[in-house]
This record gives sequence, structure tokens and C-alpha cells, in this order.
Amino acid sequence: MDGAGHPIDRQVSAAMAAVSLRLVEVSHDLWQRLVDDIPELNGDDALVSLLSASVEANVATILDVLEHGMALDTLDAPAAAVEYARRVAQRGIPLHALVRAYRVGHARFLQWCLDEVPQQTDDPAVVRAVIRRLLDQSFGYIDRISEQMISAYQHERDRWLLTQGAVRAVRVRALLDQERVDLDRTEAALGYRLRQHHMGLISWMPEATPGGEGLTRLDRLTTVLADELGCPGKPLFVPFDESVAWSWLSMGSRTDLAWERLAEPVAAQDSTARVAVGEPAAGVDGFRQTHQQALRAQDVAVAARPGVQVTSFAEVGPVALLCADLDATRGWVWLVLGALATDDEPSERLRETLRVFLTSKGSYVAAGERLTLHKNTVRYRIRKAQVALGRPSQDRRGDVELALRVCHCLGSVVLRPVQT
Repeated sequence: MDGAGHPIDRQVSAAMAAVSLRLVEVSHDLWQRLVDDIPELNGDDALVSLLSASVEANVATILDVLEHGMALDTLDAPAAAVEYARRVAQRGIPLHALVRAYRVGHARFLQWCLDEVPQQTDDPAVVRAVIRRLLDQSFGYIDRISEQMISAYQHERDRWLLTQGAVRAVRVRALLDQERVDLDRTEAALGYRLRQHHMGLISWMPEATPGGEGLTRLDRLTTVLADELGCPGKPLFVPFDESVAWSWLSMGSRTDLAWERLAEPVAAQDSTARVAVGEPAAGVDGFRQTHQQALRAQDVAVAARPGVQVTSFAEVGPVALLCADLDATRGWVWLVLGALATDDEPSERLRETLRVFLTSKGSYVAAGERLTLHKNTVRYRIRKAQVALGRPSQDRRGDVELALRVCHCLGSVVLRPVQT
């Protein structure tokens, strides 16, 4: 009694249509479960965003299969899912994490479907038959798509490991993981001196680029920055994936660096690229330290809204440590700054004036010079800022200064939305 007009087919179609109407909600729920349950998948914004696209594409496809009775034997995996498998392979995330994602996601998806079935019929026999159909077809889908994901992962992993950049990355990861290495052999293999001062960079393309164009542009940008700073040796450039690179600039014996000098050449060379910068540090330990600082600066850059093109650990170090728990940081900022933490233009002016005033040792004249304002305007804004704070800015001054710095670096992500 198979066929489009069979009661079971109609009930399956009705249940899937109801779930389809909540596609965004279902997809977000699955995505959140994956991020919570599988730590390896909780990476940077780019990877997490790609995971979200993969989940939504898979949910939409399996709903089509179930609602319309599509055949599984000719079904291809969604493009977003294949791209996610490739990127996971590039990052060195273990295959078992990807496979587990499909199991965890499937279980959560079935919960949504099984909750919907009783809403469509109260006939126990039909309910049992519909559930059997759901289980058979959904497990068939997961089995077929998982095989394609494993194949895509393994193919990309093999290809990635064959590239020169990946071979270099293996040696660099050994250094970063503090494995025992032969410095002479490692320097020869990398073509880069480890016994000197280094400045770590993390560079990335926020938007997708075709083919390997993103890495080519980042490699070129790294060379431009090395030339701009007069570095004595060639930089070490290591692809992290096809849109993110780790780099070290050869600083020789130099430790004095005005990182502000990087903003202009970055903007001139590539207006879409973004760069996070560590502070110069010496030797193998410094190689690791400046890289870790650049990673923490990248955390700030990714969290900031709207953010800037170049983010330096020298400027955002304390803020970077707070980025590990943005929810807690946001609550603390609201508590310390009160109404001054509102995400609107007047509050932003008052925050910036107070921030500059406090870092100018409480001088209205010095703050006015830095802000190109008359000292009386500065004085007026400081009074308004203190009203918004609910207390003099000298009370808990350290907390106020740090909270203002967090707002300056991260923007809307830690501010209180304007009530409409």
C-alpha cells in the first residue's frame, strides 16, 4: 500500500512540513547542541559559522527527503556540508568529531520530528508506522551523507598534508606544542631563524575567497608588512586553513616596535584582510609567546563589533583575557558603567571622553588636546558621564578604566541595547 496517497506518506509529509516551518529554529538548536557537546567543533567565528550553514543545509535536505519521499541512492551531500568537512580536515580536527556530529545532530533532529508526529494523528497504528518510516529514511540519509563526508574529509586531508605549507605547519605545531626539537634542523627546514626576536601575526580573510586566493593575498600582505618594518629576514608564513594564516616576522635583536605603523600598510595592501599582532619576544619561548598573544588579540578582533583591521595585543591584552567569557564580561561592564554602557551615539561620546580623560591623568586640557575639544566641553561631558555612571569616576577607578577599555575595543558586543 505504498504510494503518495497512502495515509502514512501523508502523515510523514505533514509532520515534516510542520518541522520545515521552523527550519531556522531547528537548525539553530542542532548547531547549539553540536557546539556544546563536541568541543573540537567550537572553533573561531569562521568555522562555527560554516558549521551553522552545514547544519541548516543538512536539515533542509533531509526534510525534503522525508516530506517528498526523495530517493536516497542518488542523493549528494549539500555543498555547505562538503565545504565544512574540507575545512575541518584543513584544521586538523579529528575525523571522529565530524562523524560524531552527524550522530548527535541526527538524534536531536529525531526529537523534533517525534515531537511533531502526535500533533498530526492520534491513531496509534499510524503513529508507529510513521515513526518507523522516519527512522528508516533518516538513518538511511545519515548513512549515505556520512560516507560522503568521510570521503571529502580524507581527500582534503591527504591533499592538504602534501602541500609545502602543511609540512611547514607540522614543524611549527611541534614547536608550539613544546615538543623537543632539533633547532638547527628545524631552522633549516623552515628557512627561518628561531634564535632571534619574533613578532607573531594571525591574518585572515573574513569573507570567503575562491580557490587559494585568500592565502595568496595573506602571504603577499605578510611580505609587505615585513618590508614596511625593515625586518632583516624573510617572514615565516604558515597556512592554518585556506583563509587563515599564522606568521612570524623576523625582528633580529629589535624589541621596539610601534605597532600603529601596521594599520596603514594593511589598509593600503588589502582593505578586506584582518591582522592580529603579538608583541616582539625572543627565542623559541618568544616564538610561542608572541603567537599566543596574537591568538588572544584575534579573539578580541573577532568579537568586536564593528572592529578594526589591525588589533594588537599591546593595546587589548587585558580585554583579550576577558573574551573567554563574553556573557560574564558584558554583565560586569553593565554593572560598572551603569547607563553609560548604553549602545547609542551620545553614550559612546561620553565613554570615549571619559576614557581619554582618565588616561590623561584627569587633565581637562590634555584630554581636550587629544580629542580636539575645548577643555570646557570635556568638563561638561565628564559631568554627564558621571551622572550616567551614578557616581564619581574616581570611585572604583580601575574598574571604570578597564570597562571603558573593553567598550572601546569590543563595541556593541558588550553594550546594553537601546530600549525601543
